[in-house]
Amino acid sequence: MADGQTITCDALVVGGGIAGLQAALDLADQDFSVVIIEKDLSIGGKMIRLSKVFPTLDCSSCITTPKMAAAAHHENITIYTWCELKQLQRTGGGVQALVTQKPRYVDQDKCIGCRKCEYSCPVYVPDPEQGGFCATKAIRIPFSNAIPQTAALNPENCMLCGKCEKVCPTGAVNYFQQPADFTVEAKTAIIATGFAMTPVQDKPQYGGGTVANVVTALQMERLLAPHGPYNRVLRPSDGMEPDSIAYVQCAGSRDKSMGVPYCSRFCCMYAIKQAMLLSGALPLADITIYYMDIRAFGKGYEQFYQNAKAMGIQFIKGKVGHIESGVNGSVAVRFERQDGEGITTENHDLVVLSLGVYPHWSPRGICSVGTGDDRFIHTIHPSIAPTLTDQEGIFVAGAASGPKDIVDSIAEAGAAAMEAANYMLSLS
Repeated sequence: MADGQTITCDALVVGGGIAGLQAALDLADQDFSVVIIEKDLSIGGKMIRLSKVFPTLDCSSCITTPKMAAAAHHENITIYTWCELKQLQRTGGGVQALVTQKPRYVDQDKCIGCRKCEYSCPVYVPDPEQGGFCATKAIRIPFSNAIPQTAALNPENCMLCGKCEKVCPTGAVNYFQQPADFTVEAKTAIIATGFAMTPVQDKPQYGGGTVANVVTALQMERLLAPHGPYNRVLRPSDGMEPDSIAYVQCAGSRDKSMGVPYCSRFCCMYAIKQAMLLSGALPLADITIYYMDIRAFGKGYEQFYQNAKAMGIQFIKGKVGHIESGVNGSVAVRFERQDGEGITTENHDLVVLSLGVYPHWSPRGICSVGTGDDRFIHTIHPSIAPTLTDQEGIFVAGAASGPKDIVDSIAEAGAAAMEAANYMLSLS
């Protein structure tokens, strides 16, 4: 990418997760030229990092990877990863985006994805793609099915030994690579920036991230994944198979102290999904879900919930007030039962926090689209046109406008693509 370059296209899609990919593919199939800008090293978003999806328990990667490949090879789609959106504004009859391409310290045009740089690197660091449970290298391809298959170097961990540069067969490693600013001019834009999970450190009553064997739901996804860090479910502190596993619902949502007073909507369902998968992986383990309310809101979700209860997963209606370290690596969960038995403490080998959801990206100072009190992008007609923002020609899809599951995100992405296509046709 040349510094100062201007790229012209029909539609700009901000975010390369499942919603952004679907919107881009729908537009590209109508012969519109599309540019996707993604903040991560690979497209795929949260979905490519999951094990299975509810309520069908289909392989998440099997659904996402074909869409990633289709977008990467589509003649009408251009993808820019590892980018930061600096500004998005309307200009005349279209939109203009100012974007910074962050340095990978690897030339994308030269890199062939051979991973020789990764194999030769002597520096081991925690792998964020595996929940921090195993190690990766200071220079690496993020994960096996990442797109693009281009290495990236983390300068904070690199010791500048030069081994990666020496073994690279194409001379792609460049320690002096600089950020490059470029401009995208388009007729319309779709914001599909997704969601983030509330930081576990912000919940001190649940240990604030310091209690061993308390993990987040996304970390559990990696433990359950067939290509996860251990290839089976083990307790992180000592590698023991847990005999007792607990889920704590609303561990960051419906909580004003966390700034997330609303329900994050799909936490109940992914906890039930993970509990069912754990029941299959560890058939002798006791699995408990502590909940305030079970919200099984979609097609087939109530039956999914009933199936989980029939499998022997225990559901306890009660609010967890405190989590602390127990004996021999166990986790003590103190909660108040809602059936009248009062305050109780139970010990579990492993505890999973169903954290709250908030918007991954804020338009403040970058884009003039409005946001609601929940900080998600505001839609002017949520019941009849949920993809319309208060800015003409700028649309929103997926969890950028509020917590949504995968099914709703894909459906809304199609709606956003339709609105964007109609808007472009109205300009001609």
